[in-house]
Amino acid sequence: MNILKKMYCRIFQKCFHVAIPLLPYREPELIRGFAGVPGVLAEKKISRVMLVTDPGVYGLGLTEPLEDLLKAAGIFVSVYKDTVANPTSANVEEARRQYLQDQCQGLIAFGGGSSMDCAKGIGARLARPGKSLAKMEGILKVMRRLPLLIAIPTTAGTGSETTLAAVITDADTHHKYAINDFFLIPDYAVLEPEITAGLPPQLTATTGMDALTHAVEAYIGRSTTRQTRDAAVLAICLIFENLERAYRDGKDLDARACMLKASYLAGTAFTKSYVGYVHAVAHSLGGRYGIAHGLANAVLLPIVLREYGASVYGKLARLARLTGISSAASDKEAAESFIEHIQKMNDDMKIPGTLQGIRKEDIPMLAAYADHEANPLYPVPVLWNASELERIYHLVQEEQKRDRTGNQTDSGKAA
Repeated sequence: MNILKKMYCRIFQKCFHVAIPLLPYREPELIRGFAGVPGVLAEKKISRVMLVTDPGVYGLGLTEPLEDLLKAAGIFVSVYKDTVANPTSANVEEARRQYLQDQCQGLIAFGGGSSMDCAKGIGARLARPGKSLAKMEGILKVMRRLPLLIAIPTTAGTGSETTLAAVITDADTHHKYAINDFFLIPDYAVLEPEITAGLPPQLTATTGMDALTHAVEAYIGRSTTRQTRDAAVLAICLIFENLERAYRDGKDLDARACMLKASYLAGTAFTKSYVGYVHAVAHSLGGRYGIAHGLANAVLLPIVLREYGASVYGKLARLARLTGISSAASDKEAAESFIEHIQKMNDDMKIPGTLQGIRKEDIPMLAAYADHEANPLYPVPVLWNASELERIYHLVQEEQKRDRTGNQTDSGKAA
């Protein structure tokens, strides 16, 4: 990246960092269990609500207990259950029309990050009916209060129940972009470990690694605060202690509850301190190929951390010591142990080392999307332009075996 662009990015990031205490960040109010939701809606005088979910969650019957409680309380429920894995602008527009037709007064997002993002997109379009989602890409482009939004995560990973971001894929161009606005932060969140107990092991693994990515990227960035550092460290400790337990035994409700707490904490950390190039690259891959966000983040995290090199040794070493991963005096050695631990978690949970389907001819375009998303917003340890970001796509694309330091072994071969 040339020196002028670097200066622009760092000045932009510094301004946001300095402004953090002045900006209207907030956390959603926690509701204890499904039983508390009807009372909140009654207090807000809401008698008609839209529940936004996806076919998988709906098909498993996970929404039924809440629907029954709401109906028993005399609250009409309009269910939108067609959210796709990377929610599209078409999803949002279809659901918005249903919301208006059914005269709803509030939104309940029930599911993973996709359902949360779809509900936030619906709320943004309701708040700004004359403005397309594409025109809201970026920072503070909504700037109007959304209808009441309650978030109920069914995965412990995205942290979307706490964040000011919605990630939407354009239905026509497949461009995946983020909308960031304080009004997108949900008003309430329900953390209910029982509804995560039926998640398949691989989804538990990849969404958990998604939460880890949020916490690590928030911690190693250049816009941290004491609060975000503390939240990130606690989230990382909880994930290291509980993710593989939840992966091995889906009915371990204590591990599930700890993972929901970790996801929530990681969400509060990256809402203020932002993420980094892992997310920017993952979003571009999700938009182009439909690669699940948690999977992309899980695979990319150790790759990008290695590529950051010495710029992250100090912070990763502190994380390694705080979490008990390493007591090495050398920052480099401790940092490498931390990355190795993440790689081992991926290996133990059968998360692949590369991603399938990335076409070489797409990489310049994908890197341009990642550059557009990340720079200047994300306060990354090292600044890379689109050309430099292309290397990450090649590393994650290659179908080759690597040892745990990231080096290609003799038995590997390029795609």
